[in-house]
Amino acid sequence: MASWLPETLFEIVGQGPAPSKDYYQLLITRTQIIFRWWKISLRSEYRSAKPGETKESHEDFLDNSHLQVQVAVVFGTKILDYVFNLCEGKFDYLERLSDRLLLKIICYLDLEDIASLSQTSSKFEKLCKSDLLWEQIVQSTCDTITPDMRALAKNMGWRQMFLTNNIQLQRQTRKKKQRQENQAEKLA
Repeated sequence: MASWLPETLFEIVGQGPAPSKDYYQLLITRTQIIFRWWKISLRSEYRSAKPGETKESHEDFLDNSHLQVQVAVVFGTKILDYVFNLCEGKFDYLERLSDRLLLKIICYLDLEDIASLSQTSSKFEKLCKSDLLWEQIVQSTCDTITPDMRALAKNMGWRQMFLTNNIQLQRQTRKKKQRQENQAEKLA
C-alpha cells in the first residue's frame, strides 16, 4: 500500500436502521477494518450492554460474510462496495490529492471536461464551481486583469464573469489559432 496514504482511509458513523437506536462506527485503516457498536435502548435487559468492537484484517473482512452483511444493513451497499475496493487495494488517489493541487490540474481542462468532472463527485462539483478555479482560468485566458474586472468578479463571481463575458470567446479563438498553427507546423 502506498506509504503516503493516511493511516485512516475511511470512517463513517451512523444509526442503525429503524426501529433501532443503536449507534455504529466503521473505520478503515491501512491494515484493518474496525466495526464498533453501541446499544441504545430503554429496555432494562440492554441497559448494561457494553459497547462492542470487531477488528479484522482486510483479507479477513473479505471472507467474513457476517460482518459484510452488518456493514451493508447499517451503512448501505454503496459503502460496502467502497470498503471492498479499499480492502482490495483499489484507492481513488485523485480524491486524496489536496484541493489546491486539484485546482491546478483542473484549470488545464477544456470547459466540457470541467463540466463532466463536476458530475463525478460532490468534491469535484465543489472544486469545479469554486471561484478559485475560475479565477485561475480567467487569469490564464486574459493578458491583463484590470481592477474593474476584479471588482466585477468580486460582485458576481469569477465563474459567472467568465461564462457571461467575451473571455470565453477569446479563449476559444486563441485555442483555435494554436491548433491551426500546430497543424501548419505538422504539414511543413
